[in-house]
Amino acid sequence: ESVAHATVRKLSEVKGISEAKVLKLKDLVKSMVPMEFKTAADALEDRKGLVSLSTGAQELDKLLEGGIETNSITEVFGEFRTGKTQLCHTLCVTCQMPVTEGGAEGKAIYIDTEGTFRPNRLQAIAERFGLDPTSALENVAYARAHNSEHQMELLKTAAAIMSQDRYAL
Repeated sequence: ESVAHATVRKLSEVKGISEAKVLKLKDLVKSMVPMEFKTAADALEDRKGLVSLSTGAQELDKLLEGGIETNSITEVFGEFRTGKTQLCHTLCVTCQMPVTEGGAEGKAIYIDTEGTFRPNRLQAIAERFGLDPTSALENVAYARAHNSEHQMELLKTAAAIMSQDRYAL
């Protein structure tokens, strides 16, 4: 999907890929990734496969109509010390839980842009939800992004990692 949605210009920046190769690649990917109009009935069917991840807070889950929706981008913002990092740490654990318990039975990728990632918090959260802390840590891929360019590189790597296993977050 990333290739399908990328511009020809952006893909041409990849070393060793000419514009002609990019155009062929885009044509190939276009046949695999739907990028046209579809009916509302089809969109409804697609949404049936979405899972909502529990935030670990029942009232917040209610406010979000079930939790954080998978297959989408959710922006979390707010004042200093309002729980943004705690929410991200919690989601790294809850995404591993069974779907029936508010999880998605998958792994998580955590790209830390502020240096606030704390594995010991994941252990405590895993214990709170009855998960094995060691397994919970093994199911989270972590990287520290030091600048926006590095963050973009990490996102490319994350896409490759996600194609190899079941990632929910």
